[in-house]
Amino acid sequence: MTESPDRQTADRPPASPTRRSLLTAGGGLAAAGLAGCLGGAADGELPEPVSLNAEQACDECAMIIQDHPGPTGQIYFSSLHDDRDGPAWFCSGVCAYVYRFNRVAEGATPIGTYLTDYSSIDYELSDDPDPFISPALTAETFRPEAELFAVVGSDVRGAMGADVIPFSVREDAESFASTHGGSVRAASDIDRELIDGVKAASTL
Repeated sequence: MTESPDRQTADRPPASPTRRSLLTAGGGLAAAGLAGCLGGAADGELPEPVSLNAEQACDECAMIIQDHPGPTGQIYFSSLHDDRDGPAWFCSGVCAYVYRFNRVAEGATPIGTYLTDYSSIDYELSDDPDPFISPALTAETFRPEAELFAVVGSDVRGAMGADVIPFSVREDAESFASTHGGSVRAASDIDRELIDGVKAASTL
């Protein structure tokens, strides 16, 4: 289940390990019977996540997901695009939340949100002054939002700069925050105001 980044953006050096999270949460994704915090599937099942390593473009910012570092996300809605049978997908946690908040404001119904689970992989950090965290793009590296704890306000960056870094094991999130700054909260408690703050930090 380990995944290391196989692509780097041209202006960033190759990642080198500065802290690795060990696999502490066993088992597969509990897809059946789970739902995102903003709605549930009509048949009681949350569709399973997909891999994001096939040149998918972020539905929020249009960047090619696999070309960038950091956490990623995917969201199932009761309806999405006429030409797609699957989730909306995103190059960062920030893009995922912004897109969901905007779609909900327009009347869309989300039935499940998945984010990268950094407790489930060996991740790497670059040597940049503000380190970038490696991506994880295969389906098994995602976990439902309701099972995750997010580090918010750390010095670690993703595709869009400042980001939320999710872990399924709270102790992993707390350890990460103690090293890299930020606070820990349930991923399902993240609201638009908090994401606006994270976005603002990216422009400083």
